[in-house]
Amino acid sequence: MKLAILGATGAVGMQMIKCIEERKIDCDLRLLASKKSAGKKVKVNIAGTEKEITIEETTNDSFNGLDFVLGAVEADFSKQYAPAIVKAGAVFIDNSSAFRMDPEVPLVVPEINGDDAKNNKGIISNPNCSTIITDMAVYGINKVSKIKRMITSTYQAVSGAGVGGMKALDEQVEYLAKHKDIPNHRISSLMKDSGASEDSELTSTSFKYQIAYNLIPCIGSFTDNDFTTEEMKMQNESRKIMHLPELKATCTCIRVPVMRSHSISVTLDLEKKLSVDEVKSILSNVKGVKLVDDQKNHLYPMPLNTTDKDIVEVGRIRQDLVFENGITLWCCGDQIRKGAATNAVQILELFL
Repeated sequence: MKLAILGATGAVGMQMIKCIEERKIDCDLRLLASKKSAGKKVKVNIAGTEKEITIEETTNDSFNGLDFVLGAVEADFSKQYAPAIVKAGAVFIDNSSAFRMDPEVPLVVPEINGDDAKNNKGIISNPNCSTIITDMAVYGINKVSKIKRMITSTYQAVSGAGVGGMKALDEQVEYLAKHKDIPNHRISSLMKDSGASEDSELTSTSFKYQIAYNLIPCIGSFTDNDFTTEEMKMQNESRKIMHLPELKATCTCIRVPVMRSHSISVTLDLEKKLSVDEVKSILSNVKGVKLVDDQKNHLYPMPLNTTDKDIVEVGRIRQDLVFENGITLWCCGDQIRKGAATNAVQILELFL
């Protein structure tokens, strides 16, 4: 199998390499990135064999002879190179938002709708990271009792904004540790636009506001209905993944000062009433999900416990107090792994 990673030097691209190594996928691997990264060498272990691969600059000719391409680039680059990938005869498994809502492109979480991947015309989309984690937590419940409505709040780690997001949190926490005289940990006055003033140590441009010791209730850009693009993905993508065209979902997305792993609060309004014990029994047998719900011993999902893991943890399961057939739960998952890289590699495995 001839496989390429488009955007191999980014956080998701590097995680894709790690997933291929962990899963011992035997392939002829090509690493593609920008001209800036071309020529750098990366050591990899492919099916037990150590190799050193030179990163190549991406061009429209980079995809000739390939069977699959894993995309780890922004939507505009995916749109730019998708025609060349399809023309070369390769299947493009794209992590960006470029083709997710295209009716001709399957949007796939293998545990939920893996069969959809086979009906592709050269492109398969990876869903949004928070959508993957949320749908993993609820798809088993939906099989027993159809989800009519879903209310979610996402608490998204800074790594969701890429390497720059992690750098921003690190730098701001370090700065505040050195300047303990700053009232209430506010360094916003030192921030200029989305970055920092020239005389400060803060150089990040990842967030409009300070992220250290703060929450930013806006991810993505605002749409006509005052929800953000990130928030609308929860409804639109979940409908397509779980084959629920009438699903009503509302979402609030919040950036939090957590390094890695997204957390989501979820309330479901179900077609038929399920008890808490029934829901726990369902989740105990769902592939890709781990039930972590022990009130007595204070065990529940947390970002630290799901970091660098492929499993989605679900807990804090309660009978909802608003909807008669409602269930409320809390889930956490690593958005770089299951929310992005691992899910893409799992889609690839459907064809192996």
